[in-house]
Amino acid sequence: MSFFTPDVLLSAVLLAAAGCFAGVLSGLFGIGGGAVLVPILVATFTLQNLLPEHIAHMAVGTSLAIIIPTAIRSYLSHRKHGAGNATLLRSWFFWAPFGVIAASSVVGFVPGIILKYVFAAVALLIAFKMLFNPKNWVITQELPGPAINKGVGFGIGFLSTFMGIGGGNLNNLFMTLFGQSMHQAVATSAGLGVLIAIPATLGYVYAGWEAEGLPVWVFGYVNLLAVALIAPFSMLMAPFGAKLAHRLPARRLEIGFGLFLVCVIISFIV
Repeated sequence: MSFFTPDVLLSAVLLAAAGCFAGVLSGLFGIGGGAVLVPILVATFTLQNLLPEHIAHMAVGTSLAIIIPTAIRSYLSHRKHGAGNATLLRSWFFWAPFGVIAASSVVGFVPGIILKYVFAAVALLIAFKMLFNPKNWVITQELPGPAINKGVGFGIGFLSTFMGIGGGNLNNLFMTLFGQSMHQAVATSAGLGVLIAIPATLGYVYAGWEAEGLPVWVFGYVNLLAVALIAPFSMLMAPFGAKLAHRLPARRLEIGFGLFLVCVIISFIV
């Protein structure tokens, strides 16, 4: 019996296409692309007849693992355009991962419906800011001092894990509230994605380490086969997204990000 069945070929095509799209989004908006990857991975793992209780966890864990190399490629591409706040990222080097770890220890005790409403409310707030750009929504033209920045890094790491979204969504809001351009925010968000995705991925590896009924090509809740297929495509397309971001005026980039969030909110609620 041939390994290349129609279901396998369909899964491969879907995963490759999802990788390309996620890479473009990573470069364009500084986000991980999990909103694209997770639904495709869920569909793919379902076709593979994996145990239902493992599918969602493996989809998220695999998505996070893919985000790591994709976000690195995206950030380096933005740096070539002179964008990205390295000082801010250094101040978050410990605090953003610490926020991820803290959220991971409590999120299991929070009802899923609350997580859903928190996600929708925060995403809607960010989308409103990006789409309508109210002038009084700028606190100052400079970022806060180191002490506050560390707290913000912890908060972004905590909330992004709590809501199951990438830190780029929250950082884009934070930096634009403090008068930074959308281009700088997007570039910095790409770097932040690495700081958040690494501990989050390790958490999913640990969570699935002793899970029963997993296929042989997994590492905890990370599907290595899917990572090997998707990551090259997402890494290939991330520089294209970054290049496109720097060709767009900041206002168009904000509107595009706002519209993307609206689509995510609708798909999440429906």
